[in-house]
Amino acid sequence: MNRWLRGARIRTLPAAVVPVALGGAVVARDDDVVLWRWSLALGVALALQIAVNFANDYSDGVRGTDTDRIGPTRLVASGLASARQVKTAAFFAFGAAGVAGAVLAFVTTPWLFLVGAASMLAGWFYTGGPRPYGYSGFGEVFVFVFFGLVATVGTTFVMTESLPAASWLLGTSSGSLACALLVTNNLRDAPKDALVGKKTLAVRLGAERTRKFFVFLVVLAHGSLAGAAVFDVGALVGLVSIVPAVTVSRRVLGGAAGPEMIAVLGATGRVQLLLGVAASVGLLLTGT
Repeated sequence: MNRWLRGARIRTLPAAVVPVALGGAVVARDDDVVLWRWSLALGVALALQIAVNFANDYSDGVRGTDTDRIGPTRLVASGLASARQVKTAAFFAFGAAGVAGAVLAFVTTPWLFLVGAASMLAGWFYTGGPRPYGYSGFGEVFVFVFFGLVATVGTTFVMTESLPAASWLLGTSSGSLACALLVTNNLRDAPKDALVGKKTLAVRLGAERTRKFFVFLVVLAHGSLAGAAVFDVGALVGLVSIVPAVTVSRRVLGGAAGPEMIAVLGATGRVQLLLGVAASVGLLLTGT
């Protein structure tokens, strides 16, 4: 069982929880809120995150691009599980997300079927298929859209069937930090990725510009959060994450590389979690 927990990469799950928490908190005190819909939205986000993790493990493993890596152990590349087993796990998680998403689509709008299908296809073809877009520098776009805007705004929509401006700004905030996590990961792996033809955005931009891009994402996340405070002042509570965000940004700009980036990745994840939890609590306490 431990190997499957490794493959699911439990430490990445806050990236799925934060946007759903924010999307729910922005409307949680409305009379029309249906909490079971929020629970299903959370289930969709978690299942998709796990599915993408297994899908990446499978696709990178069969391509041989993960045989010599610095980060956490991958199941296929390390031989802890067969490619077929990991692929099955990915499809099972995608299926779980699809079932929960289908329920939400039935009770809200059929358009959610298309959103769900797009999410699953984007998750699979990130590193799967003949021309994975994650190998061409577009991974950050996928993360921002689906683990930022879609997860946050979608959660708000399934609870109240509305699309408030605050939710879009909070989605931008959570999506920016989710991108920052990916940038950190890709910056760490850039030297090896370049050797195997994996042209992530970090490989295309080069180390210096990638570090500046990381800082831009951190600034955008906090700026968007401040913008959301125009609609609900409680969002400002999330700005407590600025202090650790400055610290991790300095480490990235200071040239952290290789194994050092594992600690930076963890610190970035904690910034995202702190922002998400604090802003959600603030929104719940001051909800309009």
